[in-house]
Amino acid sequence: MKIVVAVKQVPERDAAVRVAADGRSVDESDVAWMMNEPDAYALEEALQLKERDGEGEVIVLCAGPDRVTSTLREALAKGADRAIHVVTTDEGEGSLAARDTLGVAKLLAEAIKTESPDLVLTGLQSDDLGAGQTGVVVAELLGVPHATLVLQVERADAGIKVKRELEDGWFQHIEMPLPALLTIQSGGNKLRYATLMGIKKAKSKETRELAAVAAGARVDEVVKVALPERVKRTEMLTGSADEVATKIVEKLKFEVKIL
Repeated sequence: MKIVVAVKQVPERDAAVRVAADGRSVDESDVAWMMNEPDAYALEEALQLKERDGEGEVIVLCAGPDRVTSTLREALAKGADRAIHVVTTDEGEGSLAARDTLGVAKLLAEAIKTESPDLVLTGLQSDDLGAGQTGVVVAELLGVPHATLVLQVERADAGIKVKRELEDGWFQHIEMPLPALLTIQSGGNKLRYATLMGIKKAKSKETRELAAVAAGARVDEVVKVALPERVKRTEMLTGSADEVATKIVEKLKFEVKIL
């Protein structure tokens, strides 16, 4: 089975976020970058599928500027067989930031078509934007069936079996034909670390570069980016001890939402 895993490079979760001078983006001048965590789970699922089959190929795909090569090397060190880098610029019209979900999906879909894979995996959503749309849009562009919120994938006679996470602790088990695209939910597997041997092997693995096509017109527009305002508020609760306790529980449950 040939599996393509689409990953995204995102700012580290502990990175200090500052609004750029234009007020419509984030200042990336000194941000540290990492592989999007849901995409890391997609990569892990692909590697485990290959290991269970005892054969196959895992190809990691990432679109972005030169800095994303560090994320591609990490994926290769963990066990991916080769990599594809769709090269974009750091900023301006040729950057990822200049493209909406459809624009990014078109970049990925065109690269995936050159491989004709049996299975495409992505993370459920990105840690930075969190739209959760790119994977399913890619599936539509490729004309293949898809499933979201996937926790487990197994081979089946007619294709694959997947376990999906639904609401209220429910799960759905379905069979799908191949080729197909799945968006993987975080937490289904335990993520592996890159070994020293894996890091050494990654240096000799192939990374193919593809030029990004020109960005088309956006269907959405970022008007303003702002940090959330910190607001302190004191509220006095009055009444009997039982009444105050009831009010506290209601606020913890419906306003703070920790109960």
